[in-house]
Amino acid sequence: MGNSPGTATKVEDAACSDAKTPRTERGRRTLRKLLDAAAEEFGEKGFHEASVSSITRRAGVALGSFYTYFDSKDALFRALVADMSEKVRTSARSALTDGMGALEIERAALAAFLHFAAEHKEVYRIIDEAEFVDPASYREHYETIAARIAERLRAGAAGGEFRDGLGELEAWAMMGMNVFVGLRYVVWGGGAEMGPDDIAAGVNRLLAEGVLRR
Repeated sequence: MGNSPGTATKVEDAACSDAKTPRTERGRRTLRKLLDAAAEEFGEKGFHEASVSSITRRAGVALGSFYTYFDSKDALFRALVADMSEKVRTSARSALTDGMGALEIERAALAAFLHFAAEHKEVYRIIDEAEFVDPASYREHYETIAARIAERLRAGAAGGEFRDGLGELEAWAMMGMNVFVGLRYVVWGGGAEMGPDDIAAGVNRLLAEGVLRR
């Protein structure tokens, strides 16, 4: 998924919290190569089987250069989780436009996430592994997403489209639903006819209509 230069800078800034901040454009490109290679390596092998040497080979970077940017494989993994969290955020944000209603915002944000997950299925394995490799990163990833959803729910209520009283509980429930429909229909696949936009529309209908017969 393409990012604008401004978005790319934000992604690098998020990752640099556990990386040694590059001072040159060449350094930023090298950091990006390492993060992209790490996503492939950790996504295919998992954290424990992945190695720094394999990641640098994938990135086309000298092994010694790795330590210019990261102190350890653990630091790289933490930076990668932050990087992926930022990409999830920007993928959803880029789908939103002025004038969208509250319910349409939820549909568009979910569709964008599902499209992102379809292109980067490794995000599920990496985030899941973070629960055990770096629990703080894992928790922060989900707490941040839930906070953004809660903020949108409150804004929708203030605008008169959602009912009052929606907040953290509903945000976590919606996030769980979004994560697991992505797992089932995008990552696992298995003959499902629906694409990301159809899935997002179905979830949006559930939000709008609930499950009670009317």
